Amino acid sequence: MREIEVKILEVNRKDVEAKLLKLGAKKVFEGELNAVMFDFEDEKIKNARDLLRLRKDGKKVILTYKKFVNVSDVKDFKEIEVEVSDFSKMKEILEELGLAVVESTRKTRISYQLEGVHFDFDKYLDENIAIPEFLEIEAEDNIVLHKYVNLLGFERKDCKPLTFFEVREYYKN
Repeated sequence: MREIEVKILEVNRKDVEAKLLKLGAKKVFEGELNAVMFDFEDEKIKNARDLLRLRKDGKKVILTYKKFVNVSDVKDFKEIEVEVSDFSKMKEILEELGLAVVESTRKTRISYQLEGVHFDFDKYLDENIAIPEFLEIEAEDNIVLHKYVNLLGFERKDCKPLTFFEVREYYKN
């Protein structure tokens, strides 16, 4: 599956949620996400701009590989996901294969969905608490994505095709 997404930084969640509800969006998740990212010692995954992540999402555990496709005005990855039954055991398997944890994150997320488009409000916790809450919009293509960007009152210039690591770097300055 393709993941076409952008982040809109420093949003007023209450205002955007009201717009989403008026458009007919449905809340599909509210809770905490715990994630660990893995790489080999030679940083093969990072150097390819890819990502290997194990995430606990409520009661679900998902292993995700994101293969870099393109970054223009959106972030574009080929995304392969599989649900696994045990976070700790999957982490152990990956480490036995020679992968190491390069990052661990914890965040709260409120998710909405409308016509196949995902809207996630993310707020990082712990050492990343200084990153303000932001909105991530994911759609099947650029046209649909930007349609909803505009319907929510934003413009293309508000859209950032950033990864977590780039968002963290953005707020270090």
